[in-house]
Amino acid sequence: MIKKISNRNIIYLDNAASTPLNKDVINEMLPFIKNDYGNPSSVHEKGRKVKVAIQNSRKRVARLIGANSSEIFFTSGGTESNNLALKGFCEYLRETDEQRNQIIISTIEHDTILETSIFLKKYGFDIKFLDVDSHGIVEPSRFKNLLNEKTGLVSIMLANNEVGTIQPISELAKITHDFDKNIFFHTDAVQGAGKIPIDVRELDVDSLSISSHKIYGPKGVGALYIKKSRKIHPLIHGGGQESSIRSGTENVYGIVGFGKAAEISLKNLKKNFDYLKSSRDYLIKKILSNISGTSLNGSYESRLPNNVNITFLGVNGEELIVELDEHGIEASTGSACSTNKQKSSHVLKAMGLDYEEISGSIRFSLGIQNTKEELDKTVEILSVVIADLRDRSPFKIKYQ
Repeated sequence: MIKKISNRNIIYLDNAASTPLNKDVINEMLPFIKNDYGNPSSVHEKGRKVKVAIQNSRKRVARLIGANSSEIFFTSGGTESNNLALKGFCEYLRETDEQRNQIIISTIEHDTILETSIFLKKYGFDIKFLDVDSHGIVEPSRFKNLLNEKTGLVSIMLANNEVGTIQPISELAKITHDFDKNIFFHTDAVQGAGKIPIDVRELDVDSLSISSHKIYGPKGVGALYIKKSRKIHPLIHGGGQESSIRSGTENVYGIVGFGKAAEISLKNLKKNFDYLKSSRDYLIKKILSNISGTSLNGSYESRLPNNVNITFLGVNGEELIVELDEHGIEASTGSACSTNKQKSSHVLKAMGLDYEEISGSIRFSLGIQNTKEELDKTVEILSVVIADLRDRSPFKIKYQ
């Protein structure tokens, strides 16, 4: 067995779950942690100073996705942004057009969309699930057939958190708005923001959610873009912060850090994309050529530059993650938000994988800090761990 890696040499390959804080982001946040602690709703100097900082961050986040700053509303993260978009618009529909009670979502949405949609069924909304193909991609023709006069809301993620597939959002949004411009189109862009170019005007979406800690910013802060011409109801009522869309005293240093992370992500977008894609392709090729009984999940062409989701036949993914962790390699079986639920991947199931394939699948998600040497070491350790697990696996006979 390969010698275990010390804590100082951990290979972190779970960047889709969360990224390390950029040092420049930390430096930007520090003054607002130490000295600039005023409430942005206060009219004195300290209050005015942090209010200006929030507005500057709003502009930075807006630039990342091609929006106007007045269309950016800060939240506590991607989960709240998705909840606000779906519940907020459905509440608006209940007051203005009760006949529009159909919601269309894909079968591979993040749990924040799935669970929110299920919640909305209690209020009379009919949920239509849109199937994906074997690569995890929505077929526009299949989507078009689901639209009807009762459709009020569509939510399809820009890029999947488990297998990294990128959806044809601009085409789907065009189909939607050509059918009926009043249908509200939301996209969860938490995984895509900062990794691929995003322009909300070109996508033609009505709302879009992003999260700070996926782009080397702090946790506990995110944003929801809402097209200026669209209306939604708030979930949180109070002092009227965020133009009354999201009341509550702002997470000032979190928002400041988010703004800096967005600025850095936009500046380095092409450079980081090229580096991550090259690293991704290198890791995929090395795993598939060095370890038998493996296959890539999701589309190769339409894929996030940092996502590597692999099926290892004859092993259990949870056991593999534990073994890799023992050797200093940190990866995951899929969504970090679902880990505690101990449920199999609904994404891989929707793509048509069987139980053994789903059970043996794990995700490596790369970051700009990962090196080629780390990837080589990962495959070296992975090969030995896989061989050992297969020798002890209940699927051993089937695999052989």
